[in-house]
Amino acid sequence: MIDDLYSARVLTLAANMPRAGRLAAPQASSEKISKLCGSRVTVDVVLKDGVVADFAQDVKACALGQASAAVLGANVIGASVGELEAARDALKAMLKDGGPPPQGRFGDLRVLEVVRDYPARHASTVLAFEAVVEAAREANGT
Repeated sequence: MIDDLYSARVLTLAANMPRAGRLAAPQASSEKISKLCGSRVTVDVVLKDGVVADFAQDVKACALGQASAAVLGANVIGASVGELEAARDALKAMLKDGGPPPQGRFGDLRVLEVVRDYPARHASTVLAFEAVVEAAREANGT
């Protein structure tokens, strides 16, 4: 079962973190920490016309949190606040309620569907999306 959780695809995503680092002049930043495992994600965003124009992330998390952040980093540019909220909500519903995987630009999160059977891993898996929604809302003034 643990092999399913840490599949080759999850480990590949975790090892290849897009947009790693910090922005020199973000409009907004957010840091989220999982109280259960200590995973930490800090994101910086710049919005233009209501969509993400620039993004960076500093991720100190388990492979599952890193994989989720990798999907975010690979697809975040051009996303609206609404798209980010929808992806976060769909990811949470997939993990906690057995809902379908997120669709659209964040559809690669389906690789993390197996995490639903490991509730202790849910918080770290959602961390990057919690952080980006908070930062994007702040940058958008909402």
